[in-house]
Amino acid sequence: MNRRREHGHSHAHDHDHGHSHDHDHEHGQSHAHSHGHAEAHAHHHDHGGPGHNRSPERPVAQWQTPHSPDGQPQAQREPDLDKVEAAFIDGFIDASDPVSFLRLSRIPFEMIAADGATLKLLRVEIDALADVGSLTPHLGGGSFRYDPLPPRMVSHRRRLRFVYFDGDGLRPLTFTDVRAA
Repeated sequence: MNRRREHGHSHAHDHDHGHSHDHDHEHGQSHAHSHGHAEAHAHHHDHGGPGHNRSPERPVAQWQTPHSPDGQPQAQREPDLDKVEAAFIDGFIDASDPVSFLRLSRIPFEMIAADGATLKLLRVEIDALADVGSLTPHLGGGSFRYDPLPPRMVSHRRRLRFVYFDGDGLRPLTFTDVRAA
């Protein structure tokens, strides 16, 4: 790796070409600097702009569209599904007719699962959860440290499940699972 210190900062360029590099380029601060080539060669080095870590043709990795393992693009997720779920919970709790509320919400009473089983809705469960403590593993992983959380760090949330019967047993499904069916 060739490190050069100019203008109060260093620049490192490490390429697997078996040789070092010397070329001038701008860094956006109105200064240029040079990196030494040990031998001449005729290939172009595109550093992709400030930071040398991307070019316009290759977007930043975290903004790329994720793909499923079989190569098919993943289905678009409904925007703000967590807010829709929270609104469903509030409405279901306050509904004078929960069955009609389920129909209005297009929650299926019967459906076919991905494995072909016929599912029949038996129950809607809404749990209130509060996280009041934290665990931190010790080095080596053989033990852990437990700490109760101060009141301002206690988190409250609700969990929604739709419990279906598949002919053999109960299958709890999430709001996302039911909406995807």
